[in-house]
Amino acid sequence: MDRIWDRDAETITVRELYDELRAEREIAYTTVMSTMDNLHRKDWLERERAGKAYRYWPTMTREEHGAKLMLEALGSGGRPDLVLSHFVDRISEEESAGLRAALRIRKTPGPNS
Repeated sequence: MDRIWDRDAETITVRELYDELRAEREIAYTTVMSTMDNLHRKDWLERERAGKAYRYWPTMTREEHGAKLMLEALGSGGRPDLVLSHFVDRISEEESAGLRAALRIRKTPGPNS
């Protein structure tokens, strides 16, 4: 997913990703194809037919995925208030400032409030 998220292009084919990976290491085309198909079946990638191939794109941004993971951890780690407290105790000052800024934005009433 990092490769797909890091691209400037909106979509990618199996061949394009394979060519990128192949330039760096040995990998089978079928490995890339089956991985992208698995990611599609898990709703991480969307796709549409483009000739004989598919063009793929992510269904969520890297940040949306990170938020989803955080919500899953918050909901599965015991008491959410304690999980969040332990999390806050371990983040850096910079991360803490970012969290405070995000909370301020969330508290700001929107135009439809």
